[in-house]
Amino acid sequence: MALGTVTKSLGNKLFPALSSTSRLLHSHATSFGFKHVNEEEKARMVGNVFTSVAASYDTMNDLMSAGLHRLWKERLVSMLNPFPGMKHLDVAGGTGDVAFRILDNINKVKQRGLPDAFKDSLESETQIYVCDINPNMLNVGKQRATEKGYGEEGSLVWVEGNAESLSFQNDSMDGYTIAFGIRNVTHIEKVLSEAHRVLKPGGRFLCLELSHVSLPIFKELYDLYSFSVIPRIGEMVAGDRDSYQYLVESIRRFPPQEKFASMIADAGFQKVEYENLVGGVVAIHSGLKI
Repeated sequence: MALGTVTKSLGNKLFPALSSTSRLLHSHATSFGFKHVNEEEKARMVGNVFTSVAASYDTMNDLMSAGLHRLWKERLVSMLNPFPGMKHLDVAGGTGDVAFRILDNINKVKQRGLPDAFKDSLESETQIYVCDINPNMLNVGKQRATEKGYGEEGSLVWVEGNAESLSFQNDSMDGYTIAFGIRNVTHIEKVLSEAHRVLKPGGRFLCLELSHVSLPIFKELYDLYSFSVIPRIGEMVAGDRDSYQYLVESIRRFPPQEKFASMIADAGFQKVEYENLVGGVVAIHSGLKI
């Protein structure tokens, strides 16, 4: 896991408000990859991308990252520190990859000598909500849950919903995760505001996202791989070059680590920090609702 890992804590530093220009650039309000589109058109186009790639999404993640996305998600879940009886929201998690790991971690905790009556009580209280705007991604997740033996798991709840306008109550969640999803939304600020709203005081926000490489030589190699190889893999495996071209471009449009951290702080989160993995290919940002 120590593949170029760097952690930076921003403590309780107050960040200056972003200018209106910065907010437009980094909210994806009018961008679809490198193209400029209106907001309604972007939502539709992103929906089409994930409808197209849903069936091959997990296979492509393995191929594009050489399986490293599994380690990154394990790191995300370890930082969450799941516990029995928790109420957790995993947003843009349609295929269930993060939710299954959270549930596995909770089950391991329950097996560590808890009284049977206590286990049963906590099991009935544990709720892992998997929220995704795309029904095709959710269908893949439900199918995977059945294949993995989670089909009758009452703790897993599948919800079709928009990260920018969640249907959950205020102060209702112990934790919130979003993995490889926030760069695809139209308004990042709205997603962060909603995350803060639904978390309980003391709840933790965690975001795993493809980010920005800082080392010049590594960046050149990464750019070459991203723009020359990934779309070709998408074309060969998923029969869809354009969707993976968009996914690569969307990474470059996403705010750099420091800017995204400032946006999280602007949403009201405290103790904001981030950890770079593999030289910044991905980053995990976190914050607490106090």
